[in-house]
Amino acid sequence: TLSLQEDPTLERHFKGHKDAVTCADFNSKHKQLASGSADKTLMIWNLNPKARAFRFFGHKDVITGVQFSPAGDLVVSASQDKTVRLWTPSIKGESMVFKAHTATVRSVSFSHDGQRLVTASDDKSVKVWSVHRQRFVYSLNQHTNWVRCARFSPDSRLIASCGDDRTVRLWDTSTKQCINCFTEYGGSATFVDFNTSGTCIASSGADNTLKIWDIRTNKLLQHYQVHSAGINCFSFHPSGNYLISGSSDSTVKILDLLEGRLIYTLHGHKGPVLTVAFSRGGDFFASGGCDAQVLMWKTNFDYFDYREVLSRHSQRVTPDPPPHLTDIYPRGPHLHSAQSGAVNGHANNLPARRIASTSLNPNEDCHSSGQGSTSGSQSGQMGGRREEGEQGMTYPLEMRSDLPMNFSSTLERIVQQLDVLTQTVSVLEERLTLTEDKLKECLFNQSQILLQVRGEERVEEEREGESGSPVASA
Repeated sequence: TLSLQEDPTLERHFKGHKDAVTCADFNSKHKQLASGSADKTLMIWNLNPKARAFRFFGHKDVITGVQFSPAGDLVVSASQDKTVRLWTPSIKGESMVFKAHTATVRSVSFSHDGQRLVTASDDKSVKVWSVHRQRFVYSLNQHTNWVRCARFSPDSRLIASCGDDRTVRLWDTSTKQCINCFTEYGGSATFVDFNTSGTCIASSGADNTLKIWDIRTNKLLQHYQVHSAGINCFSFHPSGNYLISGSSDSTVKILDLLEGRLIYTLHGHKGPVLTVAFSRGGDFFASGGCDAQVLMWKTNFDYFDYREVLSRHSQRVTPDPPPHLTDIYPRGPHLHSAQSGAVNGHANNLPARRIASTSLNPNEDCHSSGQGSTSGSQSGQMGGRREEGEQGMTYPLEMRSDLPMNFSSTLERIVQQLDVLTQTVSVLEERLTLTEDKLKECLFNQSQILLQVRGEERVEEEREGESGSPVASA
């Protein structure tokens, strides 16, 4: 059993939004927390209790995504108004606007070096932007329905995206190709992100599931079905040992990824929880939802000093390298049973543990209670079957093709042609953006010239009127 001092505690309660809180993020450098809302405003909450919060106006529709830059000097927001805005998180609240997509922008995120932005939209595209040039760079176009979320890997060499076509896609940023596609969702794939080492991706679904994949081997490492409604958002702890998830079942759940089990259920919100986020140091996490509240919690359950763990890792002579693209294979067929989703909290090779659940309300003290457990024999059997089935999951592409050679080569040619078309579309899109900019510049210059000409005509008319007035009086 867990002692009381290890339970997460509600630290702060931020009220100011007039509608659902849809997204939140902590600043890495300064004591700030940003939140976006269906009330069309962006709030920057200063964690120093004496400092005032900033409210920024600019978006014309629901704000869907928000994130601080790695340096902490910028904050980016996405909206249903089809735009993305870059703000300076100070009292002035100045912003630059990108006309990003032709439909709702669902998510926006910085690359880990702060040089690029990736956006996902209902126009079925994922787009990459230059932060400093504030220009479109390229787009990724293989999703067949709304794209809900897109994120860069820690080394910025990969992008993961997911959406309503029930797929999670992995892209190589150097070739702009989709190098992997995960398709095992019973509903929309709602959120995706890389773990801190970049070796795994997690994705959540409207079918209440959360899955963690090793992108080097394509193995499904862990599969959780602990929520009773769709999962809207999740966040990895910087150590990679924990994950928090927010769901339409009104709860925030905390998973211990090392032990493969649910350790807490937090009941702080009334109505669906739409966003959760760990602080960059992992000592706090925030949650927001349809009740228009932003709650900030203290991460007492993380009993490792994360900074100490980091310093030990930096002293290691041979730290684990990020995965090479050659390590990432196209996905093979899945042979394991589809019934595995019935297991509540499941991780391969891990025994089922009793689930600890904590109910935390803003006005209540913390208390622990054992709540439910997973069947040990069922979980063990499922784990065994999954492990057996997954032995044959990572065939190289040429080994797993049972089709006639001429048919395979025709398919390859079609795929190559599609790739060429995709790249052509990206180039055309970039040129259209440049043409649009030049056209705006020409129209502006033309309007200036017209104003100048009209001004000169007016001066001429006034002069003629002055010279003609004595004649008229005579």
